Amino acid sequence: MVQHRGRRQFLGLAVAAAGLTACGSAATPEPQRAESAPPAPGPSPVRAENDRPGDTDWKVTAPGPQDAIEGFTDRVSVLPGEPLGLHVSTTAPGFTVSAYRMGWYGGARARLVWKSDRLPGAARPGPTVAAVTRTVRAGWPKSTTIDTTGWPEGSYLLRLDAVGAPGQRYTPVTVRSKEAAGRTVLVNAVATWQAYNEWGGHSLYNGPTGGYATRSMEVSFDRPYRYDDGAGLFLVYEAPLIALAERLGLPLGYTTGVDLAREPELLRGARAVVSLGHDEYWSDEQRRHVTAARDAGTNLAVLGANCCYRRVRYEPSELGPDRTVVCWKSDYRDDPGFRAGRPATTDFRAGPGADPESGLLGVSYDGYPVDAPYVVSNPGHWLLAGTGAKEGDSFPHLVGVEYDLVPTDRPAAFPTEIVSRSPVVCEGRRSRAESAYGTVPSGAGVFATGTMRWVEALDANGPGGTRADHGMDHRAGTFTRQVTENLLRAFATGPAGRQHPVGS
Repeated sequence: MVQHRGRRQFLGLAVAAAGLTACGSAATPEPQRAESAPPAPGPSPVRAENDRPGDTDWKVTAPGPQDAIEGFTDRVSVLPGEPLGLHVSTTAPGFTVSAYRMGWYGGARARLVWKSDRLPGAARPGPTVAAVTRTVRAGWPKSTTIDTTGWPEGSYLLRLDAVGAPGQRYTPVTVRSKEAAGRTVLVNAVATWQAYNEWGGHSLYNGPTGGYATRSMEVSFDRPYRYDDGAGLFLVYEAPLIALAERLGLPLGYTTGVDLAREPELLRGARAVVSLGHDEYWSDEQRRHVTAARDAGTNLAVLGANCCYRRVRYEPSELGPDRTVVCWKSDYRDDPGFRAGRPATTDFRAGPGADPESGLLGVSYDGYPVDAPYVVSNPGHWLLAGTGAKEGDSFPHLVGVEYDLVPTDRPAAFPTEIVSRSPVVCEGRRSRAESAYGTVPSGAGVFATGTMRWVEALDANGPGGTRADHGMDHRAGTFTRQVTENLLRAFATGPAGRQHPVGS
């Protein structure tokens, strides 16, 4: 599951310790908004942006010791031109900040948009840990304020480079879109990044003992990300899809789950909204707003598994609003917010207030862990056009490490077609992973891959068999890239059910 501890191992550690529903586990709809024809998109600034030369030297190549340099921003996203506070601790006497916008750029995958002058460095004290919630915060003073004027919308990695000593780390931030009309909106799953973040010794899964009993009940954005040299889960589960979407030159929008929760009208007029590879933690507000958009004709693509599984709420920190992700899970009765009348921060499918994720997505999370071939069951489906896939064709290791299926123990949320049905064995229990496409009355299409490895597979180009790619080979990469291109192009034209109704 992992290239190194900073990438894929996080999920195995977290689940084994606590919590994620292992194999064997088992909606109230929003009022529909009046439908209006989606506006025609103008010229795509994404294509013009990606015509600019990229910068291949964006990667961290010399991370140095763990405390060499680390940082975090005071907001998960900003609009272009808004100030961004950066908090840095380094053992070096100075550091620089390079802002890389992540995209396609002819395969370079990034462009250097801005670089700071040398800034003074200082080593900051260790984290604080709240007594009851075990919330970890860095509590460092602000090192600098960055002016984002002129920065194009998109997903960014700020690379911190120590000066005078070894050390490099990333700090992610989104320069979000103010409006989404006519666009396909890509959503950075920042709450899920934070849920798994073990910086300071605690995540929503583990504490210093590696066990559930010492986990955090609330986690804060006021700290660096431990994984992937500070990039969190972005590079594994999101960057490959962003590169593909930008290569296609589609009109794109960029946002985070926090912004979707805060702004009810953010998705108004959007052609599609895309949940990326691992998007487990949603607030009630985010779910309501995405459901309303779907029911007004916005297509929904889920390019992962275990999506919209945990219910969270956001609370402020000293740095501002929505800086704390609250999820007490099985201990929700002890949550002061629940006692005050707020919804239980536990699984969406669990009581009180059960609202299974299948009501929005058409699929349900079924278990962990699996590693299985992806098996085509409907080769004539429009999503598979150009793949050359035949019934029964399989792609080794593409199903994992978590998977979804179309549930049969409750009425279907909307008409659905199975695109793939992949047999899996999860801790001795036989089941199936399914990719599914459905449509809702507004005409919106809903597609879910049924596997968490889909976005990772977009970068599979070699012979496979390595730990870094879970053994997925170039066939899996070619297949997923073609299906994803078919999906994104169709979803970018408006409600997909009008051109591709279920059963046609």
